[in-house]
Amino acid sequence: MERSVITSLVSWKESPGRKPLVLRGARQVGKTWLAEEFGRLNYQSTVYINFEKNKRMQGIFAEDLDPHRLIEAFQIESKEIIHRGTTLLILDEIQEAPGGLTALKYFNELAPEYHIIAAGSLLGLAHQVHQSYPVGKVQHLNLYPLSFREYLHAIAEKELATLLERQDWDLIRQFKTRFIQLLRQYYYIGGMPEAVQAFVDRATYWDIREIQKNILIAYQQDMSKHAPAEIVQRIRLLWDSIPGQLARENRKFVYSHIKAGARAREYELAMLWLLDAGLVYRINRVKNARLPLKSYVDESAFKLFILDVGLLGAMVDLDSSVLLEANNILREYKGSLAEQYVLQELISNQDLSIYYWSADRSQAEVDFMVQDGSSITAIEVKAEENLRSKSLKSFHERFPGPACLRISMSDYREEDWLTNRPLYTITNQQMP
Repeated sequence: MERSVITSLVSWKESPGRKPLVLRGARQVGKTWLAEEFGRLNYQSTVYINFEKNKRMQGIFAEDLDPHRLIEAFQIESKEIIHRGTTLLILDEIQEAPGGLTALKYFNELAPEYHIIAAGSLLGLAHQVHQSYPVGKVQHLNLYPLSFREYLHAIAEKELATLLERQDWDLIRQFKTRFIQLLRQYYYIGGMPEAVQAFVDRATYWDIREIQKNILIAYQQDMSKHAPAEIVQRIRLLWDSIPGQLARENRKFVYSHIKAGARAREYELAMLWLLDAGLVYRINRVKNARLPLKSYVDESAFKLFILDVGLLGAMVDLDSSVLLEANNILREYKGSLAEQYVLQELISNQDLSIYYWSADRSQAEVDFMVQDGSSITAIEVKAEENLRSKSLKSFHERFPGPACLRISMSDYREEDWLTNRPLYTITNQQMP
């Protein structure tokens, strides 16, 4: 599979100020594969230590964090020589080894010549109560499920992916039907690497759904393993409520939809755990459209999305025929799938700050407000070819400064105040 973050890893390798890199992401988004593939392509050798599977190595940091002693131990364990600058050392599931994260500080200070990638689930990394996090001594890179462009590369549609990157709108229009078909397919399969690989290997849609269900089961098991027992049930209730909340016309998260009488204070820790795990994304409301958007955040109003559009479909048992044939039965979920997909594409671009806007005293709402440096873009998402943009028009009349973008199944066009782009052309590398 081609992952776009490989370019970020190459930049890290070549940086004169390189620090140990912590590769973060939800479980099963492909962190281990990415690190090993990067090592295979860019180093003479790779040494891999998995602290979850290797119980003996879990205690290696307990008594002494001297990096040269640790290198010797890793060489004995792997039976390989770790060469400065030409060997990539991968420390996988580092959260399972007490003191492992702290040790990265000393590698940075005393042995910066070693190239180290530490990988771990966000859930485990966020709750290391027995060790200090090496703030300022490591670099970070977040990994997400495959984007639609990466998905096209994986299923041998590289020419179509290249066409999207070139933004040749006339030629893109000629292949509109094919793009729509592939996007609906992506809605079902999603971007979890195991599901995508199964599709590449010609697994049935039923098999892919089983893979997604097993991933969801693994996430629930992680909740029980890592979370305090007293909030596990609340985490699961909150998690299970998200598809229904997204299916509503107003996708603002409402606590009482978790269960009758639920209150914010009862679920604050549960939500924090899901956010730390990388399983959900919280998109806050902003009251204004001025820079910086963060200054106008309304913490009491937000939307919750999950990490992958395919998993969203699996949570509600959407049938493949309903998705792939664009059946009208899907009407309730078309909007939520489209919005989930667009959010994934936006959030995998790690330079963007993402919010949404709604008016105080009217129904007007803009699905996403995106700040990229000193520019703001207001984004409205339409699941089909609906070109009515009453809310976006209302927003533009109040705040004429930001660019306005409507994302739908309609072709690319530019109007006086508005640009329309097809859903399938929104990639994590391109913004208007």
